[in-house]
Amino acid sequence: MKGRGFSRAVASRTDLGFSPRGECVKPTRESTRQSGQTYFVSSQTAERKPFFRHERWAELFLNVLEHYRASYLLHAYVLMPDHIHLLLSPLESLEKAMQNIKGGFSFRVKKELGWQGEVWQKGFSDHRIRDIQDWERHIEYIRMNPVKAGLCEKPEDYRLGFQAGSLVMDAVPQRLKPLNFCSGTGGAEAPPLQGPLVSLNK
Repeated sequence: MKGRGFSRAVASRTDLGFSPRGECVKPTRESTRQSGQTYFVSSQTAERKPFFRHERWAELFLNVLEHYRASYLLHAYVLMPDHIHLLLSPLESLEKAMQNIKGGFSFRVKKELGWQGEVWQKGFSDHRIRDIQDWERHIEYIRMNPVKAGLCEKPEDYRLGFQAGSLVMDAVPQRLKPLNFCSGTGGAEAPPLQGPLVSLNK
């Protein structure tokens, strides 16, 4: 079904970027161990297999994402067929939050769905959110990712993203919030990007 994320894979690797600016985002280890920061985080499935086209996999991942929210604030997410993008604020460290999400999902999928192979590529990419403009760019990138990949016509139609999903999002962190920013949904009122997204592999 178009718009549900289960009927087709992403057309090609070149359609996917891991930063709104088209950059290859390298982990910044000097800051990722700190709490009180907000990060745009991406991770890919093993061999880019489109696991999340399957509803049971997708629902299980969302269950895991909700289960571990004691270790992070979740501001936005999108679950694509073969990768994830998250906007979160770890309460302990970014490494711990991602260990919970990726490791917790791997454990559950092997136990509950009987999968014996690898689930994720090793590691993850991250970018520390520096100000409200940076926040808005990444919110918009996450929001529009399914549309750019051809999985739906409007982001509100994609139920594996934060706008149409069942998970309640945490609000923008106070340190990033200007006096006139009044969105309690994790950024649904963010303005569009000022230019087109650029592919990593261009």
